[in-house]
Amino acid sequence: MSKINPLEQCVRDQLDRYFLDLGDSEPRDMLAMVIDCVERPVLQIALERCEGNQSKAAQMLGITRSTLRKKLLAHNLQP
Repeated sequence: MSKINPLEQCVRDQLDRYFLDLGDSEPRDMLAMVIDCVERPVLQIALERCEGNQSKAAQMLGITRSTLRKKLLAHNLQP
């Protein structure tokens, strides 16, 4: 049996809570919602750790600088 990492467990716990809060309602666009909720703080932390250097942040994230810039614009994180 493989052990779930702490970040994955946190996501699972929050999704369980999300379903409890939904009650009888049906979830919609759940994957997009989760990606949006996770992506924003990941981008913010990468930029903070790289002191605002987008090239270094993109490298840390494993994406190109242009992809990072698109994601920053999409999340209204552009300085």
